[in-house]
Order: sequence, then structure tokens, then C-alpha cells
Amino acid sequence: MLKSRSIYNSDHEMFRDSVRKFFDRELHPNVEKWEEQGKVDRDFWNKSGEAGLLCPTVPEEFGGPGLDFRFNSVVAEELGYAGSSAGLTLQSDICADYLVAYGSPEQQTKWLPKMVSGEAVAAIAMTEPGAGSDLQGIRTTAKRDGNHYVISGQKTYITNGQHADVVIVVAKTDPSMGAKGTSLILVEADREGFARGRNLDKIGQHTADTSELFFDNVRVPITNCLGQENQGFIYLMSQLPQERLSIAVSAQAGAQRAFDITLDYVRDRKAFGKSVLDFQNTRFLLADLKTKLQVGWAHLDHCIQKHLAGELDAFEGASAKLWHTELQWEVLDACLQLHGGAGYMNEYEIARLWRDARVQRIYGGTSEIMKELIGRSL
Repeated sequence: MLKSRSIYNSDHEMFRDSVRKFFDRELHPNVEKWEEQGKVDRDFWNKSGEAGLLCPTVPEEFGGPGLDFRFNSVVAEELGYAGSSAGLTLQSDICADYLVAYGSPEQQTKWLPKMVSGEAVAAIAMTEPGAGSDLQGIRTTAKRDGNHYVISGQKTYITNGQHADVVIVVAKTDPSMGAKGTSLILVEADREGFARGRNLDKIGQHTADTSELFFDNVRVPITNCLGQENQGFIYLMSQLPQERLSIAVSAQAGAQRAFDITLDYVRDRKAFGKSVLDFQNTRFLLADLKTKLQVGWAHLDHCIQKHLAGELDAFEGASAKLWHTELQWEVLDACLQLHGGAGYMNEYEIARLWRDARVQRIYGGTSEIMKELIGRSL
């Protein structure tokens, strides 16, 4: 990654150093084990909380440090550069902000301190077997029954689903209103009728547990509604710029990691009596990628700065997500090619990075949906 970036100050760099030391101690030695078991160990969450990596922007009154989003970005960059798909950023960059922005004092007091400490893991359940980016297609319902909701439905592709202690469920509270009849409802994992399905078998990102979730007449009190009833669509749209910026950050860092390890590889790898780097094709390809990465970091810093100022809108968030995830895929595919046959072997890091990168252009809104959204702003 770039050694000097104007958006960060000495506090951020000190924090970055502590994050790297923590990952050296607690993440890197366990990557292969977690890849095989399909999720991180549960105590990694507690250790991450103890090290101050979780939910940096949560206010001090709820047990957080009350820092700015740049601290979130540092964690996302270092996690992406480490080549890990652990779900820390989902908790810090997405779930926590819903509670901070829309939660009642009781909800905030109950969950935010535990999310900061790692005692509680959060997930957000939006996608269903028949509904992805189109919220109008959501079929999970939350019907009022006295002072309770009765939730029925199924969710899939839910990150942190196996470890989650609380799930932000996107459900229809007024199906007649379409997407505008959607609400966000907190469901605790110990509620009767809630069940986790299998940990899904994915192409990549094996460390990130990704689950099916089932809701069979799950009863929760009306007070579990996050914010106002039937305002879920507006809340989701309001939080998407940060979610997509977070994905862009991890994509840029992952692309840089692939470039760096590939540069080392082609320097050492010999072909026809010289290093692979000595071939003009290799140098030209890497020169092109290095230039695009340089532009990418500048654009990313611009987006982070706009977000800090509250000026990153939905279209710019979509643009960031589109550009940086597409760049990541371009870099990863080219770098795997430069590894030759070794790149196709799972024992090489580039293979895992390549597999993990593919979904970045899908979740958080596919590249095609991003183009559609950006097109609407023209």
C-alpha cells in the first residue's frame, strides 16, 4: 500500500501499526485453519474487540471509541491486504451504523457495547433465494400480533450467519406498499423459531461464514423494530454509500496485495534463462497495473474524504464500488496469469486471492446494478 497518504494522520498510522501487529499474531497463523473450517474461531471476535478493531465509530456513550470512519478504513485495508475474508467490516462498517443511526436507546445500550467488545456478532439479512438487489421481491414478512411481530421467511448468503448473536432482518411489514412497506427488525439468535442452515459452500471467501437463515413464526416484541415501521427501504438506501465504500476499500487493498506478491514472484521466477520480470510483456503489464493502482488509491482517498464530510452520495458510492471491484478483478486475473501454472495451485496465495475477489463484483450490488444506478444520475 502507499506509504504516505494525506487523508491519514499520525493517530491513524499508529492504529494501523497496532492492527498489523494484531493480525500478525492472531490472523496470519490461523488463515489456513479457518479456510478449511469455513469460518474464523469465535474467540477471534473477542480478541478483535479487545484490540480495539471493532466498530471504531460507535460513540463513547455506547462503549465505543467515537472515532471517524478512517479508522474503519484502516481495518478494512489491512484485512484486505492480509487476504482475509473475516466478517469484521460487516459488523463495523454496516451493522453498527444501523444501530447508531436508527436504534432506540434501549437497543443501542443492549447491543452496541457488546458489538464493540466482540461479545456479540451482528449480521444483516437482506438477500433471499428469490430476491437480491430488488427489495420489492422480498417475501419475508413480519406480521403484527398484539405487541409482537411474527416473522416468517428465509434468507440466504448471510455473512456472519453462523456466529451471529443478533440479526437485522429486512422484512415486509406492509406487503401492499411494495419495497416501501419494508422494515428492519432485530432478531436475537436464541428466539424460538429461528434456525441457521448450513454454512454455504462457496467458490472463495471460505473464512467468511455465509449462511442460510430460517424464520418459522419467530415472535419478537414490537420494540425490536429498528427505527420506524415501514421506513426500512429509506434506511437501507441511506446506508448504502458507506457499505459500498467499505467494499471498495477492501477491493483496492486486495488488488494491491496481489500486485505486490506477483512482483516478488516474477523477480524470482526464471524462464528461458532470465527472470519473468525481464520480459517486456511482464514489465508493460505490471506498469499498467501499477498506474491503475496509483489512480485507485487517489480516487479511494477522495471518496473517503467526501464521506467524512457527509458528501458521498448513493451514485458516488456505487461508482466507487464498481470501479475498485472491477480493478481488483483485473489485477487478480492478470497476476494469476503471471504466476503461470503455480497460480492455479491452491498452495499459492494468489489462488486464494483470485477466488476471494470474484464475489466482490456481486455482493453489495452487482456491477450491473451499479451501472444502472449510476446511469440514473445522468
